[in-house]
Amino acid sequence: MKLKPLFLLPALIAFLTAATLVPAAETPRPLVVGMELAYPPFEMTDPKGKPSGVSVDLATDLAKSLGRPVIIQNTAFDGLIPALKTGKVDLVISSMTATAEREKSIDFSDPYLSTGLCLLLKKDSAAKGIADLDKAGVKVAVKKGTTGHLYASSRLKNAEILVLDKESAAVLEVTQGKADAFIYDQMSTYQNWQRNKATTRALLEPFQKEYWAVGLRKGNDELRNKVNLFIKEYREKGGFEQLGDRHLKEMKGEFKRLGYSFFL
Repeated sequence: MKLKPLFLLPALIAFLTAATLVPAAETPRPLVVGMELAYPPFEMTDPKGKPSGVSVDLATDLAKSLGRPVIIQNTAFDGLIPALKTGKVDLVISSMTATAEREKSIDFSDPYLSTGLCLLLKKDSAAKGIADLDKAGVKVAVKKGTTGHLYASSRLKNAEILVLDKESAAVLEVTQGKADAFIYDQMSTYQNWQRNKATTRALLEPFQKEYWAVGLRKGNDELRNKVNLFIKEYREKGGFEQLGDRHLKEMKGEFKRLGYSFFL
C-alpha cells in the first residue's frame, strides 16, 4: 500500500512538463512616442512633471487602440527625426508639420490637424503681411527646426533671420523690440499675443497653410496603416472634438469669435 504513490509519479511529471510548455502571455512592447514637452497645450508637463497635453492624450489613446502601453520620450524638436530614424522612438507626435522636405527622410500618417504660419509683430510694426518683412534692416525670429525656420531661410532674402532654440526666446525678442516679427503657427501666435498685448500685435491669417501628422520610419507601412485607421475612427467618434474641449476650449471659442475655423 505504501508503494502506490509511486504509480502516480509519472502522471505528475507529465502534468508538470505539459504545464511548462504552455507559453506565458507576452507583455506587449511599449509604443515609444517622441515629442518635445515644451509646447503647451499640446506637449508639456503637469505640475508633477508628468507628460500632459493634447499630443500626450492622443498618443495614449493611439497606444491603447494598438493594445500597447505608451512611453513618452521627451526630445528636442530638431532631434525628433534623428531619434525616429535611429529607432530610439517608434513614431513622432509633436505638432509636426508634414512637409515635402521631411518626407525625404521619414513617412507621415494622414493629417490630424490643420493650421498655418502666422506673424507675431512688435506693437509699432507697420507690416501688413509677410512680404512687408523681407527688407534690409528687418529682423525676423524663428524657432530652430520649425517650418517657420524653413520658410524664412528659403523665402526671406533680405531680412536678417534670428534662429533661436526656444519659442519663449523668440517671443522675448519681439516683446523687447529686438526683432520685428516671429514666424510661428496660428495657435501659438494667438497665445503669445494674448500674453503680450501691450508690446505685440498678431496677424492671425495664415500666409502658409499646414497640416500636422504623425511621423513614422520609412517603410513601416504596417504601423502607418494602423495609425491612419485610428485617426479616421478617432475623428468619427468625436475624439478630436473632445481633445479640443478638454485642452483648448477658450481658444476654440475665441477663434470662432474672430472668424477663424478651428483646427482639430
